Amino acid sequence: MTVKHLSVDYKKVNERGTFSPGDILSGRVTVETSKETKVQSLLVKAKGKAKVTWQDQEGQATGTHSAKKKYFYFEHIILQDKNKGDGSEIIRHGRNVYPFTFVIPNIDMPSSYKGKWGTITYSLRAKLTQSIWFVYKTKTEVPFLTKSEFPFASKSDMIIIGLKVFCQFLFKFTINFLTEYEQQYATRISFYGSSKVTVNVTSEKMGVKQGDAIGISVEVLNDSARAVTPKFYLSEKQTFVAQTKRIVQTNEVLFTRGDAVPAESTLTITKVLSIPPQLHPTFFNCCLMKLEYRLKVTLDIPLARDSEIKLPLVILLGSPKPHQQKPKRSIWFRKLPG
Repeated sequence: MTVKHLSVDYKKVNERGTFSPGDILSGRVTVETSKETKVQSLLVKAKGKAKVTWQDQEGQATGTHSAKKKYFYFEHIILQDKNKGDGSEIIRHGRNVYPFTFVIPNIDMPSSYKGKWGTITYSLRAKLTQSIWFVYKTKTEVPFLTKSEFPFASKSDMIIIGLKVFCQFLFKFTINFLTEYEQQYATRISFYGSSKVTVNVTSEKMGVKQGDAIGISVEVLNDSARAVTPKFYLSEKQTFVAQTKRIVQTNEVLFTRGDAVPAESTLTITKVLSIPPQLHPTFFNCCLMKLEYRLKVTLDIPLARDSEIKLPLVILLGSPKPHQQKPKRSIWFRKLPG
């Protein structure tokens, strides 16, 4: 084993350390050998792809659902022997560096993402083939950022998606949002025996950037005989699609509790939710997965049903922050005894 080290890395093009459609992706492959070494080939690949996979129970059998979407694939051959397989190319003893350059296609592609059952990844891979028995591989992921300010097919889709959420519930509501920053509000009336509780929820805007804060006001008209307590949530919804199948993962990102509203009284409660800066922005521009967020307000009433209101929230990309590059998965080799 004369190949001691193999790695691939890239040059940053901005302070974020991210790449976008149309950028030039350049870097180097580094090979370190203990002596002059003959190889069959050395190549580097650039890939962009989305992949989803999950399993579920279908009767007595377990079904696997998976799908892939390729955004681009490039391959650059650094070394290739003339007579394939004879190992006629030579790598000198010591440290050898081979530069490469790819141009990322200038088309709409989603940002890098890792979800419960799917990922969107962009990567560089190097492969050195010394012989049929000695093949070395290494990989590093490239952080990718979409160019789309709104990762939807169009701005109108953002409103349609929000409306679909409300059409799933049978309650009186009022919605008013025209742009990503417009105020939105909804009303629910819940009946408990001969009493009722009316809840008016208002969020100051529909869109918010990573790391920013959003205010939510809840007016509770409590005509019941017991106290009620509103709870505030920021919920995440991941949706994954493979062929005709779909699976959804929901998570509560933030939670806070409001003050109790006494029986037969009215109270307005305002909470401010700070959006975590590391929270991934909303996106819909991938055919295999999408990421949505909801502001949710529920009433803490024993044995009550359907006592919640949901408002869509679009999380947008925040201010630039340097990307913390993960350690490259380099490969070091140790000579075996014997």
